Amino acid sequence: MEKNQIIPDFKVVLIGGSAGSLNVLMQILPQLHVINFFAIVLVVHRKSTDEQTFEELIELKSAVKVKRVEDKVAFLPGFIYVAPSNYHLLFEKNNTLSLDTSEKVNYSRPSIDVSFESAAEVYKNQLIGILLSGSNADGTQGLKAIKNAGGTIIVQDPSSAEMPFMPNSAIQNTTPDYVLNIQEILEFILSLDN
Repeated sequence: MEKNQIIPDFKVVLIGGSAGSLNVLMQILPQLHVINFFAIVLVVHRKSTDEQTFEELIELKSAVKVKRVEDKVAFLPGFIYVAPSNYHLLFEKNNTLSLDTSEKVNYSRPSIDVSFESAAEVYKNQLIGILLSGSNADGTQGLKAIKNAGGTIIVQDPSSAEMPFMPNSAIQNTTPDYVLNIQEILEFILSLDN
């Protein structure tokens, strides 16, 4: 993978995933020690009854501080934000995050598409979208929105995904800037803070 020469002054690394993505995150997040210039946002499908367990696991495994998402929370660099279960996560122009309980999209709330599309409207070319393992097509339309807004899109290499349907859908329906395995995704993120 070439050293990135993309994203002038980017602000957000937005990671979406479903079945099989937790394993990927558990390989990546413990390796990130500090992020100075951007925020990482995780939008992962999970049961609506899973209230804080996922956030607690991310906090436990990550050296980067996790900031709990509540409605209208300030969105700042240097933190990992996790979309809470049973809410769509939206990005506001005033650098805040908001929560929405509208209908499920792709059978999911949070929906990756909803968050990716919302972030694309606000952050345009300052956004990197990464789509991981999963078993439905959520994320494909969101990646298109990020790409159309001038952002950078990365898809997990389906051969490294526990559930390749989601990355395959994205590859077939978008033009990813990168298709990377788990180690390459980690290296990409690490290279961003240099």
